[in-house]
Amino acid sequence: MEQTFIMVKPDGVRLRLVGEIVGRFERRGFALRGLKTLRIDRSLAERHYAEHAGKPFFESLVGFITSGPVVAMVWEGRDAIAVARAMLGLTDAAQAAPGTIRGDFSLSKEQNIVHGSDGPQSAVREIGLFFGEHELV
Repeated sequence: MEQTFIMVKPDGVRLRLVGEIVGRFERRGFALRGLKTLRIDRSLAERHYAEHAGKPFFESLVGFITSGPVVAMVWEGRDAIAVARAMLGLTDAAQAAPGTIRGDFSLSKEQNIVHGSDGPQSAVREIGLFFGEHELV
């Protein structure tokens, strides 16, 4: 079994989509191993988006992710990262297929409802950032 990190971003929380997103992962057969609501501070946001530091859009990413509460989750299942990425849909809402979370609920490339780990290394890093080693079931 593989674990992945999924975060409902401030726009998804504001639109009250947390239950819908959790339900989609549960119906797909994933096991929820960690969940918390938090307000990300600038320091955590910069560490989360470290690979984008210095890029023109970095400040807007940090500004958006710190603009309201998020829901951080760890999901576990077979091929969790690849399956979750398919469920999320493409980052650019204009290209995200209907039936995906972004395709159904997002209107923007930057404010696109959810974040999901893009590979095993980022999953380990992101789970560690948000949950440490001792908070998972």
